[in-house]
Amino acid sequence: MNLIESLERNARNNSKKTAIIFEDKVHSFKEYNEEVNRIANALVAYGVKKGDKIALMMKNSDQFAFVYYAILKAGGVAVPVNFRLTPKEASFILNNSDSMIVFADEDLAATVQKAADGNEKVQLQVVIGSKKMENQMLISEFRSSNVENPDVEVLEEDDAEILYTSGTTGLPKGVVLDHHRVLHVALGTIIMFKMGPEDNLLHLAPLFHCAQLNLFLVTGTMLGCKNIIRQEFNPVQTLKDIDQHKISLFFGVPTMYNFLLQVPNREQYDLTSVTRCGYGAAPMPVALLKQAMEMFSTDQFFNMCGQTEGGPGGVFLTPEEHKHKLGASGRASHGTDARIVDENGEDVKPGEVGEFIIRAESVMKGYYKNPEETKKTLKNGWLHTGDLATIDEEGFITLVDRKKDMIISGGENVYSTEVEHVLYKHSDILEAAVIGVPHEVWGETVAAVVVPKVGKKLNHDELQQFCREELAGYKVPRVFYEIDELPRNTSGKILKYQLRERFREKTVN
Repeated sequence: MNLIESLERNARNNSKKTAIIFEDKVHSFKEYNEEVNRIANALVAYGVKKGDKIALMMKNSDQFAFVYYAILKAGGVAVPVNFRLTPKEASFILNNSDSMIVFADEDLAATVQKAADGNEKVQLQVVIGSKKMENQMLISEFRSSNVENPDVEVLEEDDAEILYTSGTTGLPKGVVLDHHRVLHVALGTIIMFKMGPEDNLLHLAPLFHCAQLNLFLVTGTMLGCKNIIRQEFNPVQTLKDIDQHKISLFFGVPTMYNFLLQVPNREQYDLTSVTRCGYGAAPMPVALLKQAMEMFSTDQFFNMCGQTEGGPGGVFLTPEEHKHKLGASGRASHGTDARIVDENGEDVKPGEVGEFIIRAESVMKGYYKNPEETKKTLKNGWLHTGDLATIDEEGFITLVDRKKDMIISGGENVYSTEVEHVLYKHSDILEAAVIGVPHEVWGETVAAVVVPKVGKKLNHDELQQFCREELAGYKVPRVFYEIDELPRNTSGKILKYQLRERFREKTVN
């Protein structure tokens, strides 16, 4: 088995069925496969061999799907690149991944040109659009007229992707996944969400990220679903799309749900086609989750917690489990083993905090050209995530923090997510992030960085009292900082290291 067989099968068996809608363009599965073949045959004619790395610096679009599957059909390894990176940041990934070809959107052509400057590994830059920079080729000039499937044998054990981590604590690392691992992710997604070919999917999160790419685009293509792709998330447009295209399965990061709830007159949109909602990438405060359930008029919500290194894979919480385990991250997902261990690798007792580790078919082969980091992260077949968590007597796991985000105040451990869950209950707070800041006596103390809702004024003394009603004194934020927007990476995770850098000079006494 490989990732491309299902596209070819749907092109044969469901040739006229709508596969992709992007803006005003509608593609059937037959047209989807043919456009993929035009690009794949051009790659083969150019000289791409099995295992060659090909980068995509592209925003969400129909073309992203075409190029991604074309790379796989040619036997290549897809290297999706965050389109928000600077030329210097992109240059590191192109060089580290040994990419020989780069596909880029027209408005990213200059960035790619600068990123590839002086890189002898990059032989060709292909631009999606009508304008190119010097020494680049337009996709219209590159693609072949041959719409037949290329004659390339692609095996299940062949590498399919190198996905780069977000680099929130250092340089990005390339996560290597083969066809077998990505197929395992897709099969687990089908089982978890009870997906079928009748599902209509809305792709909002960046497709260069493992969750939207592997969990939903690959799975949607495999099943023969209708895939509506949006270049970026817009709350009003999202509600319109759900109404117009009768989206049946909605996935978003918590921030997206939060912004949907802020849309005025959202009741005018019919959201009843959505029968399942997924969320992940960041913790979902319980108060926000309850509001989202009310907005979609369904309690069929799934929580997913995983990592790029897991394919992604990890734990999930079913709708039934939400009823009695609300706030927990979940139990090990299909085909996955999960444990919480101490520094010696021994299982912790229920209620104790330890490191969250997983073992699954979807776990990465390793970090590309980085054996030292691979050795630190993969130990005896287990992926050590760096997430701190607890486990209860029933095996439910609750992620409490990243190791690097835990606050130690006067010898007491404070887990930021616990404090954030309380802050999100306050009616005037839109977003909140809790960090540790220097303290003259306690070494570190709790600080809350908050974004107020539009038109709301926050009283910091009142906020402290609000927190004291649910939190022990040492967990209550000693100081509040108000900002307009929390810094996030493209997967929706808050970049707390940026907040720590911004406020570290503000020692509290």
